[in-house]
Amino acid sequence: MNVDDVMAESASSQKKMSDLRLRLLSAVVLGPTVLFVTYWGGLPYSLLILVAVALFLWEWLTITGTGKTSTVAIAGYGALVAVLVAHVLGAVEYGLAAVAVAAAFAALGTGLSRSGRWAGEGILFSGLALIALLTIRTGSNGLLFAFFLLIVVWATDIFAYFVGRFVGGPKLWVRVSPKKTWSGAMGGLVFSVVLGTAIASAFGAVNLASWALLSAVLSVVSQGGDLLESAIKRRFSVKDSSRLIPGHGGIMDRIDGLVAAAIFAVILGLILGGSLSDPIAGLGLM
Repeated sequence: MNVDDVMAESASSQKKMSDLRLRLLSAVVLGPTVLFVTYWGGLPYSLLILVAVALFLWEWLTITGTGKTSTVAIAGYGALVAVLVAHVLGAVEYGLAAVAVAAAFAALGTGLSRSGRWAGEGILFSGLALIALLTIRTGSNGLLFAFFLLIVVWATDIFAYFVGRFVGGPKLWVRVSPKKTWSGAMGGLVFSVVLGTAIASAFGAVNLASWALLSAVLSVVSQGGDLLESAIKRRFSVKDSSRLIPGHGGIMDRIDGLVAAAIFAVILGLILGGSLSDPIAGLGLM
């Protein structure tokens, strides 16, 4: 190895350490803030989730080629506001209808163009995510399940990163995300089950086997959401969804797993007998 190679490797190592420090600092600031607002609940929580999901949609539309101030984009943001209003009024079905109409408008109003189809899918995904995250917090054992969901997703993300970084091994899906490994995926899964079950126990839950199983399922779904976002960015040749969060990229880069897990949990709850206003009750966890 010559001098230039040594210097390049040293510079690369220093940059990785700098990125890691920035990543940790952002997490230390944002993590407790999100937990506090989630604990508070009510309008502050609803507004936080609305802003986060609206930024998620903004990044999705930017990546996939829809103008930030286009009619389609405005329709999408309007649908998200309608979801929040419907939620406050106790009429979740109207929010769902608004999302469906906006998604159809995005796709059909552009003659089923490529960008229109992607915009429609983004509006639908974002709208379902907003509905899921709002109804989870206000439903049965809302605080417990909201904290549980956050801890499971965060544990999956954090430990997948560190276990994959230090253990390495075979790649999970090189074509979609070259840096992810099977060891990281398994590390994230194991720690999400441990911490997810621990938070349920701390809240007084007794059916811990069910919570552990759900932790594992949601961890897998969360990692699937992460891979989906990676696939979208790769398709459109984008490295980060944006630069909104220092060291982390954009909102999509941070909540892709959360929105996927939240939507899945709500759909599962509905299938098992929950209602639109309280889908998690269908899981029968308490």
